[in-house]
Amino acid sequence: MGLFSFFQKEIAIDLGTANTIIIHNDKVVVDEPSIVAIERKTDKIIAVGKKALMMHGKTHENIITVRPLRDGVIANFQAAEYMIREMIKLINPKKSLFPPNLKMVVCIPSGITEVEERAVRDSAEQAGAKDVRLIHEPMAAAIGIGIDVLEPNGNMIVDIGGGTSEIAVIALGGIVNNTSIRIAGDDFTADIVEYMRKHHNITIGERTGERIKIEVGAATTDLETPPEDFAVHGRDMLTGIPKEIMVNYIEIAGALDKSISKIEAAVLNALENTPPELSADIFRTGIYLAGGGSLLRGLDQRIHLRTKLPVHVADDPLRAVARGTGIALKNFEKFTFLIK
Repeated sequence: MGLFSFFQKEIAIDLGTANTIIIHNDKVVVDEPSIVAIERKTDKIIAVGKKALMMHGKTHENIITVRPLRDGVIANFQAAEYMIREMIKLINPKKSLFPPNLKMVVCIPSGITEVEERAVRDSAEQAGAKDVRLIHEPMAAAIGIGIDVLEPNGNMIVDIGGGTSEIAVIALGGIVNNTSIRIAGDDFTADIVEYMRKHHNITIGERTGERIKIEVGAATTDLETPPEDFAVHGRDMLTGIPKEIMVNYIEIAGALDKSISKIEAAVLNALENTPPELSADIFRTGIYLAGGGSLLRGLDQRIHLRTKLPVHVADDPLRAVARGTGIALKNFEKFTFLIK
């Protein structure tokens, strides 16, 4: 058994639309954007993660950049397999004579179909995993935040990732009700790109839209400490010449309003469908926000005004799901599930 365990490697993967995080030995060993660069002629992987992101939007006809996941699910099976395989190699770059026997827990959205779940499992197996278990994102987020999910108390988790927003009520180690909507961080970025095109006659790329979201993104115009205006560079739609304009958080809050309203509506819908006893618990404990989208300035304040409930943003919300997946790896039978 000792010899077998020497060749076994246990890893937890938060397979996200925007970022993939891998935990090994309780440490985050890989935190890379979920993107690969592929050479068209040979189908060879040129770059994965940050290096591939640097190429995104700047490639020539022989190189394509692919995001294997869309809306939290695998959109390109082969690229997903390549990406998982290459990211596992980043854990230990030295080549081993005997490849390790991988035991893996992969985090997935709660609203995906069985076919989509199998696609995740198959990708992990093709990448070298011998034993694959899955865990739903809201459950992983709750564990990562530090909530005792096995207690008979209701807790509401809102996990706003890159492709999906997961709203779930958790009690007794299971998801009592959940709402999964495909409105999340990627949609915020798309809203900003569209706003810049319509209101400023300037074309910007996805990476610039993401940067604007990070620098001046806001969910409300009523911020105590507003960010400074941000200089945006793009192409003038009328002249075709590159130009610079300044944008402020008030503009971006307006651009994001429609998408945030949909997330608010989903939260209210989840609260309506919650059993009364659990509603009483949520009134006391409030709502927990996780995922990169929860970093949007004023989002907690806006959800509080709409629901009249306390809203808590997780510590390091970007990695809350990954931390929970890592804890689930240690409690393999307790929190994870197997697909037949």
